[in-house]
Amino acid sequence: MRLAPGTQIRARALLFDMDGTLVNSIAVIERLWDEWSKKQGLALDRILAIAHGRPTIETMRLVAPDVDHESEAADYTRREIVETEGIIEVAGARALLEALPSGRWGIVTSANRDLAAARLGAAGIAIPPVIVTVDDVERPKPHPDCYLAAAERLGVAPQECLVFEDAPAGLASARAAGMRSIAVATTLSPEQLTAESWIDDFSGLSVREDGPSLVLTIG
Repeated sequence: MRLAPGTQIRARALLFDMDGTLVNSIAVIERLWDEWSKKQGLALDRILAIAHGRPTIETMRLVAPDVDHESEAADYTRREIVETEGIIEVAGARALLEALPSGRWGIVTSANRDLAAARLGAAGIAIPPVIVTVDDVERPKPHPDCYLAAAERLGVAPQECLVFEDAPAGLASARAAGMRSIAVATTLSPEQLTAESWIDDFSGLSVREDGPSLVLTIG
């Protein structure tokens, strides 16, 4: 269900995925996966169907079980870090983050820290004090570990967190952590989001403090 303008949502803390949620990196992601799929003789559509929201190495394990995953993923990530042309913020993301009080939000990403820093920097988004990357957990998305780690660092109970995500793996991770979520319709179509509460982007979304709560109003 697309959230209607004027809808208000309360939470103690907000958690954001990075790629596809705060940062529009789809052109880079699809270009690099296209090159890798041709190298491996795989169909690009098969890779893209599961790649969004997953760590690179996990996607490679699923689609190409016989390659050297460690070597291939390391090479792929090195290219991701330097290829930032075309990366921009998702509309309204930076303004929303700048309006949030410090210590009340964090980023939870399947990228490693170097890649997160590169992409956030390219989009003009500052790295917050709380950021959980794939380097910080043993089990990445769709497991709940990364979101639970972020809630712990913020000192907030999981059920008091609100997650913004764009991909099935991330939405599943938030649900498994016992958190509410809002999908950002950058990766999935409205038809694929019928079971989710969703927004197009962060344009017009405002936030204010009300005691211990953050109150978000959909624009």
